[in-house]
Amino acid sequence: MTMVAILSGAGISTDSGIPDYRGPNGLWRRDPEAERLVTYGPYMADPEVRRRSWLMRRDTPVLTAEPNAAHRAIAAFERTSGHALRVITQNVDGLHQAAGVPDRKVFELHGTVRSVVCTACHARSPMAEALERLEAGEPDPACRACGGILKPATVMFGQRLDPVVLGDAMSVAKAAEVFLAVGTSLQVQPAASLAGIAAEHGARLIIVNAEPTPYDALAAEVVREPIGTALPALLERLR
Repeated sequence: MTMVAILSGAGISTDSGIPDYRGPNGLWRRDPEAERLVTYGPYMADPEVRRRSWLMRRDTPVLTAEPNAAHRAIAAFERTSGHALRVITQNVDGLHQAAGVPDRKVFELHGTVRSVVCTACHARSPMAEALERLEAGEPDPACRACGGILKPATVMFGQRLDPVVLGDAMSVAKAAEVFLAVGTSLQVQPAASLAGIAAEHGARLIIVNAEPTPYDALAAEVVREPIGTALPALLERLR
């Protein structure tokens, strides 16, 4: 049994209608002000930023997106290949689990948009419930348990990654015999370093991404073809 790890970034979800962030047409390039709406300091300090952020969450395509061919291929590989699979994702869309990968095998480095968390008492509740309150006339819904400020259960700019999740991801990278970096620019640390850690520990590193990455020189294989067709073919080959 081979240990296969997949690090997925925004590029794997663009076929599901979710725009990427740092690509040539990425969200942060098209609308730099949008980055402020997901930055912890301004979000906590300014009720107007929070109101605009909730409207952005309401209108995001993430919550209604469906898994695409790449997500489905990973789930099928997990079910039928006979290899041990772990998915480390920089995405917050939950599409790996929606496609059928067991939650315990998915490590969400940047959290999930499908829940909200109170910044005071840390109570968690569904994003859908918070958005229902938004639609009912609450522009900045507060925690029902303590009245604290609610935020998406994602890692905002200015916040650190969960050290437990990051530690688990590093352990997976060190143990992997094959490590695929799919749809990620490998520019955001510490997530990007996982590719280097895997290669240093002997993994065969395969990068599937439209643009060059800082880790291409370490890769045994670099694939530039569209992810929706390239990844299913690659996983079929790895069987």
